[in-house]
Amino acid sequence: MRPIMSEHELDDGWELARPTGAAATDVVMEGFRDRVSAGCDLRIFPRPEVTVVIQFGDCRLSVEGPDQQFTFDGLVAGLDPGVRRVHAARVECVEVRMSPIAAYRLLGVAPAALSGAMIGLDEVWGPAAPLLREQLAETATWAERFALTSRFLTLRESTRTADPEVAAAWDRIVAGNGGVRVRELTELTGWSRKRLWSRFTDQVGVTPKRAAMLTRFRHAFDLLTTGHSPANAAVACGYSDQSHLHRDVSAFAGVTPGALTTL
Repeated sequence: MRPIMSEHELDDGWELARPTGAAATDVVMEGFRDRVSAGCDLRIFPRPEVTVVIQFGDCRLSVEGPDQQFTFDGLVAGLDPGVRRVHAARVECVEVRMSPIAAYRLLGVAPAALSGAMIGLDEVWGPAAPLLREQLAETATWAERFALTSRFLTLRESTRTADPEVAAAWDRIVAGNGGVRVRELTELTGWSRKRLWSRFTDQVGVTPKRAAMLTRFRHAFDLLTTGHSPANAAVACGYSDQSHLHRDVSAFAGVTPGALTTL
């Protein structure tokens, strides 16, 4: 990925940077810097991607869940990390989002190990993680930070790849915004339901059904948080009714669809 930069400072003092001009990829990077030390208090919502946050400033990330609290210098979140909040007194980070198919190849840990969890970056990358954070902190521009992160991921790329059938099933789920039946996936892959369930779960981190539910939830989330009513979102996303939408949003996000419309 060639780091041709788009960079600007947001009105509230947050600096956001993105590489632009790159070809379509299953790995997306963004850079965030809190210029005024306002800190952050963010609710984490599930998405059909594995998320890596590499905090290179001098403040750590505090992650709170229903029954646990952790502090990380950087973290990795699987597709379905549960209801979590992230706090930090100051944020300076590179965020990398990747499909579970890419994560299976790049992370060094299978997405299945991340199901329902957030874990520290050191647990995934060992001594290489603090070295990467140090190098990012010493780098002057976002273009250089993205190039450094891209090189780091390339060097860690393994020969382990997801089965073509698993990748095809995942692509079908994402392309249909979760509106796909397991029978369609077995026909697509030529596998039995049992084999599809086992291989997909091992390599993606959730079952095909859960992946479809999560992807549909995220589609609904995007609509609800951009002004669509719960009724319109339910129809657009293929939910049987608003109660069905309400159950999924409450399960994945810990809030009601109506609450999401106010975000």
